[in-house]
Amino acid sequence: MRPMARRGRHGRSLLGCAAAGAVLLAAVWGAGPASAAAPDGTASAAPATSGGAGASPGASGAPRPGDVLTAPTLVAHTRYGDVGYREIGQGSPLLLVMGHGASMDAWAPGFVDALAARHTVIVFDNAGIGRTSELSAPLTISAMADQTSALIRTLRLHRPAVLGWSLGGMVAQALAVRHPGQVSRLVLAATQAGTGRSLPIPPAAEAALNSPDPAVVLSVLFPADQLTAARAYAQSILRYPGYYGASSAVKSAQTSAAARWMAGQDPAGRLLRRIHVPTLVADGEQDALDPASNDVLLAQGLRCAHLVLYPDAGHAFLFQDTASFVPTVERFLS
Repeated sequence: MRPMARRGRHGRSLLGCAAAGAVLLAAVWGAGPASAAAPDGTASAAPATSGGAGASPGASGAPRPGDVLTAPTLVAHTRYGDVGYREIGQGSPLLLVMGHGASMDAWAPGFVDALAARHTVIVFDNAGIGRTSELSAPLTISAMADQTSALIRTLRLHRPAVLGWSLGGMVAQALAVRHPGQVSRLVLAATQAGTGRSLPIPPAAEAALNSPDPAVVLSVLFPADQLTAARAYAQSILRYPGYYGASSAVKSAQTSAAARWMAGQDPAGRLLRRIHVPTLVADGEQDALDPASNDVLLAQGLRCAHLVLYPDAGHAFLFQDTASFVPTVERFLS
């Protein structure tokens, strides 16, 4: 589907960087136990099955699988505890931050593999999921960003681009605020600003997202007339060996952290204007969890941003419209 480039008041393009804008406009229109943290926070990583320390694939130059379904789960030992991750592809680093209640198995394999054609793509589990250590309660978006920063440092990634989906987009924003030197560009997918001005998640949609019934969860990620796309996504992620998600306790903690972020109660969320890197904000126009007006608000609050909305797409637009969204991301990152 053809995405829609949106404009702000008085026809002003929601873009703070002219060079990035020219490129974007052309593109648019043409669960395991946690281990103790390394005491000194030094960089080390090891295969999850080995238990030993070794150099990360990114640091050693060792071959990486080209298919995320066959990529081994590794463990990075960071100052904020262990972080489970996978790494595929070649090229400039691109870190993907997962959304609410999901593990890295919720990234559609085709989406990750398409990005890995030109980038070294790193996917990982947020706090308390899979082999990633829990963080101190109450969980906050800023604390999750600090753990993400520790992963970047441990893997010796040099200013990766960061793509965050949903709650992961909140983490990406906090990362850019709290650790600005670690991020080169941001892609914020179906997410909200933390300024306290975003419209809240509709209660019915939030309840559906937390439902134990996968069909109900899918119903809030995809529009009702996109059943084929929803089924394709579900089938693709179930191809991961030993597919897993987050515990109910982690989901509850993430829900509270996201609510505080949207209410402007997380200090990093109120510092949106401090984000100075080029940013792509994208979403589906029919997002039941994040009204499109929130995307407009987010893009307007950034110093260097462009907004793209996909018609007849929802919260999971990036998987429904992979064929269109990935080239848009590629052009933006280049």
